[in-house]
Amino acid sequence: MESVLGHLLDGPGASYFIGIDVGTGSVRAGLVKHDGTLVASSTEATLTFRDPDDHRIFEQSTNNIWDGMCKTIRTCLAEANVSPSAVKGIGFDATCSLAVTDMNGDPVVVTKGDNIGEIGDRNIILWADHRAEHEAELINSTGSVVLDYVGGTMSLEMEIPKTLWLKNHMKHDRFARCQFFDLPDFLTYRATGTNIRSCCSLTCKCSYVPTKNGWQADFFQNIGLGEFVENSYAQIGAHKKVLTAGLPVGSGLSKRAAEELGLVEGTPVGSGVIDAYAGWLGTIAARYKLNGKLSDEIPSLMESRHRLAAVAGTTQSPEGVFVNGVWGPYKDAVFPGWWMNEGGQSSTGQLIDFMITTHPAYPRLTELAALQKINIHEVLQAELEKLRVEAGAESLTELTKDMHLYPDLHGNRSPIADSHMRGSIMGLALDDGLSDLARKFNVTLEAIALQTRHIVDEMNAKGHAIRAIYMSGGQAKNKMLMQLFANTDAGRFAVEAQAVGPEGQGEALWKIMVEMTPPGTMIPPAASAREKKLLEAKYKIFRETIEIQKRWRKEIEEALQ
Repeated sequence: MESVLGHLLDGPGASYFIGIDVGTGSVRAGLVKHDGTLVASSTEATLTFRDPDDHRIFEQSTNNIWDGMCKTIRTCLAEANVSPSAVKGIGFDATCSLAVTDMNGDPVVVTKGDNIGEIGDRNIILWADHRAEHEAELINSTGSVVLDYVGGTMSLEMEIPKTLWLKNHMKHDRFARCQFFDLPDFLTYRATGTNIRSCCSLTCKCSYVPTKNGWQADFFQNIGLGEFVENSYAQIGAHKKVLTAGLPVGSGLSKRAAEELGLVEGTPVGSGVIDAYAGWLGTIAARYKLNGKLSDEIPSLMESRHRLAAVAGTTQSPEGVFVNGVWGPYKDAVFPGWWMNEGGQSSTGQLIDFMITTHPAYPRLTELAALQKINIHEVLQAELEKLRVEAGAESLTELTKDMHLYPDLHGNRSPIADSHMRGSIMGLALDDGLSDLARKFNVTLEAIALQTRHIVDEMNAKGHAIRAIYMSGGQAKNKMLMQLFANTDAGRFAVEAQAVGPEGQGEALWKIMVEMTPPGTMIPPAASAREKKLLEAKYKIFRETIEIQKRWRKEIEEALQ
């Protein structure tokens, strides 16, 4: 079976491949050689529209994202002096956000108000958007079989609750002319003109169940989307065939898309994947270095079941593993015949940024970083080390032993699956200086690591066998966080790797992943016996915090009845 990256098996040559990553705040293009070497990369910021009166709203524009892609691809080709004809394949990953167009592919406004449903630019409901709370509650009350494949509870971040919200707020005739895409599938549609969907997007975010013949008619009828059944699912993906990762979409780039992107018409386009799965693809097959020496071990496909790609919490297994509060299991989402689970955290990098930028000492922090010509995280690490020495503490964990942060400021995705969860902090003092900011920075990292352990514990308790965490992207550069992952027993060790995002099929895909993924650096546990006890105590407190918050919330609800 031919895949977009099947050309890789033909041997080396003047062949290049382009990967496009559409993140929450930017579009990034990478131009890679046959062996996975990154030749050039380019990033363009994207726009996110917020509602000043409703913190739940996050919207974007497919036009804005596509324009950014055009710029980044052209920049990569120019920077590397590579001819468009040398590009032998292109692949997309993107956030699991809902893109809405009419049947001609023109964008449809998703913003509440009189213009909703009209042709217009703000046509993406971003993954982080939490407007569809009531719709998700309705869906979760049905007891449908689709809930078995999302950890028992459908998140309001998924596409069907958001689609139902649009029906509830849009005029009937406007809703009837819409088609709805998970963003990776929109990108392949926009690139090729072929409206065929990926198994990754449909299974993971759109309630498509491969083991139950795909779409579930009774589910859509029960929640009020019966028209999807009546029109043979034309609005959400009518094709009975869905594609696993990397399989060619249509006849490749359309003439229009090729001209806009600066590439050649017909260039193969691979079936897209959600960003969490792209991160898994480009990270999980990495060999690792310990003390500067590359391991002789060549990981096998079966070894992938013991590796978790964080922070999306993505892992695969040869059989379906059902874990309450963890999305999945999803069959064929990436590898044919394999199952995947996704135990993600709603916000990590965003949480760290929020804790830093909202602190009164943030201006002082940025001033010091500019004076010392280092980044703000390095300033905070230096401040923490100074405080540790002054306090006579053995570790940073001991330095902040009396401070505890619960990190779900934006609800919990996994393993509680409760959008009502909120953040909390204990141990506040009358201190608004840099030392207080540094301590809060440290406990924020602790909380992320402890929550990762919570996810891994729940997954392993139900049948997974995760022994290591593999990290890529910006968080992998955070040495403090990497060490905390290892020290908290979230995995046996942590490996930081650079994701490159290849696609393909079966053993051939795994071989390509091993060959193209740069080696990572293993970070083994390094906690002393004393710090280990402290982290165990903090993990127990972390778990108790969840139960306390649930109990308090129940008591308030009972008081209002």
